[in-house]
Amino acid sequence: MKSFIALLLIGISLQVSAQGKYFTRNGTITFFSSTPVEDIKAENFGVMAILDAETGQLEFSLLMKSFNFKKALMQEHFNENYVESDIYPKSTFKGEVLNLSDIDFSAPGTYPVQVKGQLTIHGETRDVTTDGEIVVSEKGVALKAEFPVKPADYKIEIPKVVENKIAQEILVTVSTELEPFKR
Repeated sequence: MKSFIALLLIGISLQVSAQGKYFTRNGTITFFSSTPVEDIKAENFGVMAILDAETGQLEFSLLMKSFNFKKALMQEHFNENYVESDIYPKSTFKGEVLNLSDIDFSAPGTYPVQVKGQLTIHGETRDVTTDGEIVVSEKGVALKAEFPVKPADYKIEIPKVVENKIAQEILVTVSTELEPFKR
């Protein structure tokens, strides 16, 4: 009888974890701009993300100044001239997984997903819909997606003198591992 109760409690705790929330403060988002003149890549390893496995609600938040570039001058121009990090310090995404019922959070595997939500950059908010994947493992879940962002859509002005060095469409890549949220 004690073994049965112990197994039942383990099963219940696994289900609560599987149906709960997943969280990280160390997510990764990169962006890549490619032109015939120059490629620009920046990485941010301080992305906060939360996924509610019961509702499919998904949120990301990051500080714009946390993007790291290979060249210090690029980073300075990015923060001061383009995204104006002192005025608009954060970028956020608030959305949901549209096909949540296709994901079994209790079974390890890779699940294709479609995500829809609102991305805010530089004080401007736009609707975004993209495909991605959720990878379920014993440790938690990993979120992966790529989608294009046009700086002009977010009122980010690129000076004429450098417009041939910065792509009109930037590829954003999300690759984030979340662990079960512990209260």
